[in-house]
Amino acid sequence: MKRDAFTAFPDDVREIRHFHLFCGLGGGAKGFNKASPRVGSMVGKFRCIGGIDVDAPAIRDFERLTGTPGTVLDMFDRSQFKDFHGMEPPAGWRECTPMDIRAAAGGEYPHIVFLSAPCKGFSGLLAEGKSKTAKYQALNRLTVRGVWLMLEAFADEPPELIVFENVPRIANRGRHLLDQIGELLRTYGYAVAETTHDCGEIGALAQSRKRFLLVARHMAKVAPFLYEPDKKRLQAVGTVLDRMPLPGDPAGGPMHRVPRLQWKTWVRLAFVEAGSDWRSLNKLAVENGHLRDYLIVPEYHQGYLGVHCWEDSMGTVAGRSTPSNGAFSIADPRFDQSASWNDGQAYGVRRWDEASATVTSKLAPGSGYGSVADPRHLGPAKHCNEFRIVPWSGTAGAVTGAHGSGQCVADPRGADDPALLHGKYKVEAWNEPARTVIAGNANGAFAVADPRPNGIPEQGDHYLTGGHYGVVGWGETSGAVSAAACHDNGRWSVADPRNLTECSTCTESQTAMPAPADKLVAVIRSIDGTWHRPFTTLELAALQSLVDPEEQLELDGLSDSAWRERIGNAVPPDAAEAIAGVMGTTLLLAWSGETFTLSSAPVWVRPVAVALSVAQAGSA
Repeated sequence: MKRDAFTAFPDDVREIRHFHLFCGLGGGAKGFNKASPRVGSMVGKFRCIGGIDVDAPAIRDFERLTGTPGTVLDMFDRSQFKDFHGMEPPAGWRECTPMDIRAAAGGEYPHIVFLSAPCKGFSGLLAEGKSKTAKYQALNRLTVRGVWLMLEAFADEPPELIVFENVPRIANRGRHLLDQIGELLRTYGYAVAETTHDCGEIGALAQSRKRFLLVARHMAKVAPFLYEPDKKRLQAVGTVLDRMPLPGDPAGGPMHRVPRLQWKTWVRLAFVEAGSDWRSLNKLAVENGHLRDYLIVPEYHQGYLGVHCWEDSMGTVAGRSTPSNGAFSIADPRFDQSASWNDGQAYGVRRWDEASATVTSKLAPGSGYGSVADPRHLGPAKHCNEFRIVPWSGTAGAVTGAHGSGQCVADPRGADDPALLHGKYKVEAWNEPARTVIAGNANGAFAVADPRPNGIPEQGDHYLTGGHYGVVGWGETSGAVSAAACHDNGRWSVADPRNLTECSTCTESQTAMPAPADKLVAVIRSIDGTWHRPFTTLELAALQSLVDPEEQLELDGLSDSAWRERIGNAVPPDAAEAIAGVMGTTLLLAWSGETFTLSSAPVWVRPVAVALSVAQAGSA
């Protein structure tokens, strides 16, 4: 039968099942579900068949984001449990088995398995020494155990593709574990390759998130190349945040609130330059604990100290109607001045040779001529220097037996003069030499003004380069959202240029400066004219592409710190969608009988190309 030019033939829809170990809240699974690869008339439709994680709240989030039942399961063996928790497992605990993995997949077999094992022990955010403790080594060994459990669970119908994702530093700190995983996969018939990718570039995110990727192809089931996802330009944080309401706006929901920080923290953030971190503060001149060159004052709002004419109408009476926050004063023409003010005698001072004004019952300095310029001295004329200070270049008065006759001198010599007080309680500047070390511990300058924060941050110390109190510019890209993202441990604040008068975060006007330790939400207009503030939890979720900026997100529980940890541990769905797209294409090619295809897209790094090509030297 001849095909009519206008006849629409139905697509050949092929289901691609995916399964997730260490699934967290389900960011990777959500991204896989969105992928829709196509080869000719063959279309791939992804379906999640399950996920496993030890965190029950994360599993509840997984079920909400993916619509698939998840399984709470501890994959530690007994020795790992003891090393990690420092105690024996509780009664009723048992080691999970491959059958538990099969059950978590609903008894189905996946085509793709995605593993994002715990990365704390491999992360550069953890000190090298701490990463070697028994606790974190037990967590690291879970990578090998997780892969083994999965391979055994699906041994009779192996997954076509396996993706193992983690932090890049696993290639160094976990080298021996990766070697074990590679050998294990090859034993089960897989070709293996390692590479890295940037989630931000393949998912068009507003964060740069570099990750390690191990790809395994079952050689007997998959032949074609795996091509690299298209790389896209990183976005600026402002392109995401500008689509969201201002922090604190009820329209953003409970995850869009600004944390209450100490006043001194708000001041620090305000003086950190956008795109920099705590090192900006070294440029400020601080004297006696105060900024020498800047003054922070409450911002004057519309109508500040406003005065209405007698014939004007009044505006709305607010709950706090004072002169400092609006036009709440009046020019009253009915004022009757007192006689003393009328003739200008308030605070009047009479000369010694003038007559006094009328003595009244309320005569005082503020109500008339109630003061006199008294020329007399308390002693003889030659001793009229009580409390007098003689200039350094002047002549002293007569030395008398009276010790209260003003024998004081304005000595210009500072405490640096070793003849004066021996520098008692003196604090040396960081760039000055110390005084001679002597035996007396309170008789010299034995203190130093150390400008280095957090102990001794020297070259190689993480505090130097960790971006603490870092502020990201509105037009810049964020760093990788971490599980512990907080304003004081990285670049987790932003210079928000939007109209600060529209911010609904602060509902009360404050005219007095807060104490340094007062916790509050403060809007300080920084030198660059923006509000330097922490990212809200919802904004971090939007940067991770877990939620569209125009939407609200509700995760399990009520804790911002728990939300942030799960958000930081998540695989960005947009990046996962891009990975799933090229893997789905590879599967469709394999199922259609194709063993090779030309593509304008680059092969996903040469080692991966070798791993996923048809012909491999030594492949069985």
